[in-house]
Amino acid sequence: MARRQVDLVIVGASFAGLICARTAALRGLKTVVIEAKDEPGARIHTTGILVKEAADEVDTPPQFSRAIHGVRLYAPSLRHIDLSSRDYFFLTTDTAGLIRWFADQARLAGAEIICGRKFEQASRGEGGLDLPQFDLQTRYLVGADGARSTVAKLFGLGRNSRFLTGLEVEYHALPQADPDLLHCFLDTRLARGYLAWVAPAPGFFQVGLATNDSVKPDLRAFLSHTEHLFGFSSADVKERRSGLIPCGGPVDPFAAEKVLLIGDAAGHVSPLTGGGIRLAFRYGRRAGQLIADHLTRNGPPPELVLRRELPGFAKKLALRTVMDFGPPNWLYDLIIGTPPMRWFANTVYFHRRGEKPRDTPHAGAED
Repeated sequence: MARRQVDLVIVGASFAGLICARTAALRGLKTVVIEAKDEPGARIHTTGILVKEAADEVDTPPQFSRAIHGVRLYAPSLRHIDLSSRDYFFLTTDTAGLIRWFADQARLAGAEIICGRKFEQASRGEGGLDLPQFDLQTRYLVGADGARSTVAKLFGLGRNSRFLTGLEVEYHALPQADPDLLHCFLDTRLARGYLAWVAPAPGFFQVGLATNDSVKPDLRAFLSHTEHLFGFSSADVKERRSGLIPCGGPVDPFAAEKVLLIGDAAGHVSPLTGGGIRLAFRYGRRAGQLIADHLTRNGPPPELVLRRELPGFAKKLALRTVMDFGPPNWLYDLIIGTPPMRWFANTVYFHRRGEKPRDTPHAGAED
């Protein structure tokens, strides 16, 4: 019996995958999303903090986000500085709710979402790409299936090899925490290669840390270190999670004939900050546009266009090496209140993020 024919299959109901699905469906493609979890938004692995540029990229309902205009940056000794910008903000999110909303938008546009079945097999057939598990044949396949992409593995594409490991716990409330600040902690002992955070989200607080592979993440130690500031021991836990954050830059190759990677699968994550949602929004949408143009209007292969548009991350890959080395804690304590440190922190948190194509002299601006 012949397999059901579709135009586009997207593996992974992620931010990138769902925006790609919605865009492609709106442009007339018969689109199917395959998600291994029981529903979109289940068992999420991201904190879901949006930079202002991500909020500018895609409009989302206000009930799923909370605007944060200030950052409190702590040294290991817990001395701190407060940072802010008059015209800049972050959005903390109800990530699970936001992903479910994107899934609903994709369905309204005409995309089909298949949940609770893990994608494991695909091969090239005479009429396209065969997915025997799902009795589907598709003209195009997109991997939006996370840092350990199965699509990348099956089709011999580039795979992420450098990661941060993140641990996070959600609390229903933290009455001692300032709800108007994103609290960030520099500590090479507890969060080598990255930082720890306490983030006020819509109706709850997110508390976590991430480390490189030279240190095992110890969230309990961070909670103990900052207990007197936030009172975690008297707060009710809502949820716990962990996950890998790609930090090695874009994978190569990120595409093969009629196969494309986007989002974390493609390494579209800032090597320095771990920010990937803005890039997921932008390049998920671009992928949907370009695939539709390619299949219906004789447009160029999508990867040829994306290769010119994607950021290079050169500067932040260099800074990632510095962060991985891990400045000693005494140095953080020494410089936390100095003008150079304040300037650097303001630059990291509040600079305008944007992309310059790889083939320009200034490639590498990103999250």
